[in-house]
Parts: sequence; C-alpha cells; structure tokens
Amino acid sequence: MSISGFHIGSIRLANPLILAPLAGVTDLPFRLLAKEQGAALTVTEMVSARGLMEGGRRTLELLDTHPLEQPYCVQLFGSVPEYLARAAEIVQDMGAQIIDLNVGCPVKKVARQGAGAALLKDFPLLTRILKALRKACRVPLTVKTRVGWRPGEGDVLDLAPILAGEGVDAVTLHPRWAVQMFGGQADWTKAARLVEAFPGPVIGNGDITRPEDIPQKMAQTGVAGVMIGRAAMGNPWIFSQGLAVLDGRPYEPVSLDDRLAAALRHARLLADREGSKHAVFRLRTVLMWYSRGLPGATTFRRDVYRIKDFGELEARLEQYFETLARIGFTGEGFPEPEDPMGQADQTDSSAPAAVGLEGDLCAMEP
Repeated sequence: MSISGFHIGSIRLANPLILAPLAGVTDLPFRLLAKEQGAALTVTEMVSARGLMEGGRRTLELLDTHPLEQPYCVQLFGSVPEYLARAAEIVQDMGAQIIDLNVGCPVKKVARQGAGAALLKDFPLLTRILKALRKACRVPLTVKTRVGWRPGEGDVLDLAPILAGEGVDAVTLHPRWAVQMFGGQADWTKAARLVEAFPGPVIGNGDITRPEDIPQKMAQTGVAGVMIGRAAMGNPWIFSQGLAVLDGRPYEPVSLDDRLAAALRHARLLADREGSKHAVFRLRTVLMWYSRGLPGATTFRRDVYRIKDFGELEARLEQYFETLARIGFTGEGFPEPEDPMGQADQTDSSAPAAVGLEGDLCAMEP
C-alpha cells in the first residue's frame, strides 16, 4: 500500500486521507489540527446555500480558512439549483478550490428541506442541481452521498452515470442507506461496486476507527482515498498514524504529553478565533474528546463544566494531565493493579453523541 495521493479534477492531493465535514465539530481549529497531522484535504462544515446568499454571520464564519488549509474545500447543501449555483460562485470568489455537494445528510432538519440525502429520492432535481453547479464551478466539483435513500430507492449505482454525465470529479460514499442513519455497519462492498461504476475517484467513509482500517478498506474496495470523521475527534494523530501504516512503518502510541499539547493547542486556537469567553463553552465538549477513556475523566469533565474562565480551564487541564503522569499513567494503558483516580470512564471509549447537523456528521460518523 502507498501513501501516494490522487487527483480530484485538476487538484492533486498529497495522500489519500481526508477529514470528513462534521457540523458543529470540524471548525477551522479542528481542521488545522488534522492538517498538521497529515490530512491531505479538509472540508468545511456544511454550508447552507440559502444562508450564504442571505449573508448570515454564522454561515460566513463557517467559511473561515487559513493558508495551511490547502486545497480549500467547501461543502454546500440545499435543494434549489439557482441558490446552489450562486453559492458556488460566492465561495469560489472567497478562494474555494473544490466544491462538494452534500447528498448524504439524513437528519430531518436537512432532509425536510429536500436537501442532503433527500435528493436521493429525486434524481431529476439532483440532476438539475448538478447541471447548475457544474456550469457555475470553475473548480473541481465533488459529491458526498449514501448508498441510497432506502433499498430500492435512490441507489447510488443508478446515480453513478448521472454523476459522471454531469461532470462530477469525485464521489465520497458513506455506505449506509439514509434511513439507517448511523445504525448497523457500513457496507464497504457498496464502495467497491461504485469504484467499478464511476469513472472518477471514489472516496470511502464510515466505520474507520483505527489506522489499520485504512489500508484494509482501500485494498478491499479499490477506493482512491479514505475520509475520516468521528475517529479524529480528540485524535488528530489518526492521520499521521494512518500514513505510517500505509507506508509500512510503525507508529508511536500517543503519549500524555502529546495529548495535553494537542488539547492546549485546540483550546488556544478556539480562544484566538472566538474569544476566550465563548471558547470556554465550546471546550466543554472538545476537552471531553481528549479525556475520553482516561482515568478520572468523569471528575475532570464535571470540573470543566463548572469553570467559566479560560485561564482557569487551562490550569485545570494541565493539572489533570500532571496527575495522570504522577500516578504512572502513560496513555498506553491503565495503571496496575488499580486505578488510583477512580474507575476509568469506560463508557467514553466511543465518541460522544451527535452535536448538531453534519457536513456529513449529520449525526456522527466514524
């Protein structure tokens, strides 16, 4: 297996690893951490075409970027071809180098607008949208989708010739039906079949939880790349570790020092972007990711939820990790023969529940 990348239209990606767009999660600080760990491409949280046309402040904030975030990819959602075309023109003027259309979000707030995965129920409308976008886009156009709305309705294999015919440059597939939401297991055999049916690059997404999953899924399906979402929450190292596995190299386990440094950097990036007062509230969720599965995590999070000052929050974070180091916890396993800080929070070994919409979090996906 190789770490070599692939082309999306005229854009060459340095390697096959991509950060999934997750609404309420993959803001600019999150995306920068993923880029620093080797993600070849990051994607904005999904952006409403209507909201963009109306110039909403929150919508425009979703488009914040940084010179490190190259190529700059924006994901749009909507159901009105003219709005999506105009939104594509706006984000291109703002520097977007790839535009992605969300055809995969199954949550009611999106689907009841006829957007996201609901477009899988209306191929004629989706075709009109793709025509309008292709005409408006001077940059590569991609689509992120599901295998269909439900079995027998909106199958992506039936959609593949439409995507190719309308000039879509690459497709990302989350191989679950929309009606499954995030239940059951992702069926990656669907990705293998889409690779055969679509002439451009296919990117697989779903149930990637550890670095070793990446080469396994690529070898099984022939996908050009792998998109990682929930598994990157509090764990940006999955990209550098994934690249090591693809290159046949061992990777170092994440140390306590690594985890603390990343948590502090994430906190400070949030404070720089949003102000320390607002960052404190965002960090109540973010620091949960970095303490997931660690000894004493429940007590730490309870303390974090009471703190309202950014400096105090930083101090409590450092104190927590210093205590872990003092009791001999390395980050590679729990102290033996007992956990001096209380039972480790085993319920946190999986990612937290969804927080808002997705770009395709649309609830959370690995």
